[in-house]
Amino acid sequence: MEERQRPGLVIAATGLRAEARIAARLPQVRPVHGGGNAQRLERLIREAIAKGGCAVISFGVAAGLASGKGPGTSLIASEVVHGGEEYVADPVWAGRLQAAIPRAELAVIAGVNRPLLNPAQKEALQAETGAAAADMESHIAARLAAEHKLPFAALRVIADPAEKAVPAAAVAGMRSDGRIDVWAVLAALMRAPGELPALLRLSADMRRAMAELFRCHRRLGPGLGFFDLV
Repeated sequence: MEERQRPGLVIAATGLRAEARIAARLPQVRPVHGGGNAQRLERLIREAIAKGGCAVISFGVAAGLASGKGPGTSLIASEVVHGGEEYVADPVWAGRLQAAIPRAELAVIAGVNRPLLNPAQKEALQAETGAAAADMESHIAARLAAEHKLPFAALRVIADPAEKAVPAAAVAGMRSDGRIDVWAVLAALMRAPGELPALLRLSADMRRAMAELFRCHRRLGPGLGFFDLV
């Protein structure tokens, strides 16, 4: 028999399984990971809401859009923008996150449907939206929270800054279940060995971002700060 979610859990929408594992360390959090697949993430969030989810947070790493924000910069969403839509984050929850993580910055986060691979794409999106960072989950989480009239927040840490490109080998390794396919990465490197230095830099930046994400979660109470409000 399928295990049913306990009522009153916060849904943490992530892209990677590694992000979900961090969120799962806190009590009363139900992480779901989309692996870059929008339809999968939406389905999982809807299922979690149906099983008693009472709030939604987008949690994980992001691409930097604004210059000067290096890897490991923590951002708390004031709002999420995507496709001409604006989703305002719950201001009280956002304030609780800021109080718990003083170095985090309040900023606009943009949703994207595919990875941003080069600085030109990041610069164009920043000019269009004014966002400081972008990810592939926040707009989905925000839209579903609004649809179900649930509180929404987003905590994202920059992994690849605005000035850096993402090597194609890194994208090739993304699996729909949120895991990294190492063999796919190696195969892509064999086709383009010149990407190795950029991939190593991205790996170092990702480790720094994930370490910061872990530090952030340790500062938050049950439900990634949400249950401090109720």
